[in-house]
Amino acid sequence: MTELDMRALQRRLAEFAAARNWQPYHTPKNLAVALTVEAAELVEIFQWLTPEESARVMDDPHRAHRVADEVADVLAYLLQFCEVVGVDVLRALSDKIDRNELRFPPAERASDGPSARGGHSPE
Repeated sequence: MTELDMRALQRRLAEFAAARNWQPYHTPKNLAVALTVEAAELVEIFQWLTPEESARVMDDPHRAHRVADEVADVLAYLLQFCEVVGVDVLRALSDKIDRNELRFPPAERASDGPSARGGHSPE
């Protein structure tokens, strides 16, 4: 997706909210809470799945549809949040990747993985 497409989606979301007079409710706090709720709904789909089942979640049309819907909800609230607080989401992501590339250099050996470098993935 290009930056123009991202901005077009943000405008579309803003127009959708404006047409329903939802702007007073779209505060940074409310949007951050809504984003968290939607992310939790995405997690809920995977809650009791084994790692193997979770890797195949998109093979089940019903689950695939639920995953896609929750991903869309998470992205919609994230884009709305960024619009309200003035964060350029693509710039923020690019800058974060730049910082992570410095913090987490590539592994020198194939056996080096997250556990060999502190046990977690970049934030």
